[in-house]
Amino acid sequence: MSMKRTNVYADPEDLAIIKEAARRRGISEAEIIRQGIHLAAMANRVWDEPLFSRTFEGPGRTPSRTDVRDAVVDAVRRETDPGTAA
Repeated sequence: MSMKRTNVYADPEDLAIIKEAARRRGISEAEIIRQGIHLAAMANRVWDEPLFSRTFEGPGRTPSRTDVRDAVVDAVRRETDPGTAA
């Protein structure tokens, strides 16, 4: 992976924390900063596709607490009772 050099301003207290973490983990300060940049980039990324692309059939309303409880009970019974058809 090729990298590009950049300069940033950082709070001295943050840099001291990074220095200590790098020493403790046995990695370079630059590696910690690169990890932080990657996390910031991913947290702010806008995806081209939605997270869920499939749609599901349903009753067209929000399920009630009873509907959810019944569905969970049915699923648990199917998993724990080998004689029950799925």
